[in-house]
Formats: sequence, structure tokens, C-alpha cells
Amino acid sequence: MMKYLYIILPLCFAFNGFTRAQKTVQLFNGSNLTGWYAFEPESGVHQDATELFKVEDGMIRMYGAKAGYLMSDQSFHDFTLTAEFRWNTDTAFTRKNNKLNSGLMYLVPETTPDTLWPKGIQFQIKEGATGDFILLQDVTLINKGSRTEPGRSVVVKRLTDAANPIGDWNTLTVTYRNGTIKQELNGTLVNEGTEPSVTEGRILLQYEGFPIDFRKVDLTVDQDQTVK
Repeated sequence: MMKYLYIILPLCFAFNGFTRAQKTVQLFNGSNLTGWYAFEPESGVHQDATELFKVEDGMIRMYGAKAGYLMSDQSFHDFTLTAEFRWNTDTAFTRKNNKLNSGLMYLVPETTPDTLWPKGIQFQIKEGATGDFILLQDVTLINKGSRTEPGRSVVVKRLTDAANPIGDWNTLTVTYRNGTIKQELNGTLVNEGTEPSVTEGRILLQYEGFPIDFRKVDLTVDQDQTVK
């Protein structure tokens, strides 16, 4: 009887998702911008993303006189996303303005047009507001028991402030699984919601005018997930 229990128990765990194999998708390889395209409104889409942004010393360096973004070619659902970022305070880097404002977007649908800013959910990166949800182009979700109202840019305030001092590296984590979103900053839960109106999409790194560096953008997904 005991040997049958040893066989049945692992099968039960497998069917309940406890032993699902996972894989890491490295969106930034540390040396170039393969797998990304760039966009800014005046010149449009740049398939060669280095025409707008650079890779240096293992970092994505976003700076310049025009706002824009990097968009991943791949689209995802049900993932854990980890990214490291810091404000680049070196005055030698060209900037559009002095406002410490940026963001990382996710669940940006493949069908949404390129614009500042497209449909999706933003993990706000901003002095005094890092960790806010920014719900763009009528995206909604349930927060604290109520669904947000659709709008062009809707803010859901963070739960707490967990940002490191300006110039230091920060680690953000977005977990989206089974309809639940959790945003963490430096290991602290800063926002959460459920049932977003977008359920699959791309990853986007924003440049809004103040230089910012990223040195890691990785996702953990189920092994059997088809990456588009």
C-alpha cells in the first residue's frame, strides 16, 4: 500500500502545478539590443534600437533630447519579471528634462499602435512615486475590491515607498500569474491587483527625459509557454 502512495502523491503535486518546470527568458543579454526595437514619435519605429539608445558596460543606457522607449519583440503571459535600474546622474549624458520620471511597462498587446504611451500597465519609476500602477489607454484592474475606471492614464498609488537613494541600483519585480499582479521594489510589496483587462503582451522600457540605466531584464515563465 505504501508504495502506491509514493507514486500517487507526486502525480497529485504535478497536476496541481507545484512541480511545473520553468525557464528564464533573458530579454537583455548584456551586450546588445537584440530582441528589442526603439520608438520615438518624430522618427517612428527603429528596428535597430541602438539608433536611439545604447549598451555600455553591460547596461542599457537611455538618454537623449527626445522621449521614447524600447519594446520587446516577444510577448508573454503568466510570468515573473525582474529588472534592475538606476538614475544616471552624470551630467555628461544628454537629457530632455530634469524630472526623475520613467517606467517599465508590461502586458502591452501586440496589436496596440506605437505611441507615447501605448496600452498596457506601467510600473511607475518616478521620484516619490516608484511602485504606482499607471493604467494606460483604458486598461483596468481590480484594486482593493473595486475595478478602476478606464482612462488615458489612471494612477493607482503604491502601498509604500521602497526606493533606494538616487543613483543607487534598485530591483523591481512584477509577478503576473493566474490573474493576479504583484509589484515589488527591493523586496517589498508596493502594489497589487487582480483581473487586468490585458492578459498578454510585451515589455517596454520608458525614457521620459531623465537618463536611466537598466542592467537586467529577465522573465521566469512556465517551460511549456510559447513565446511569441
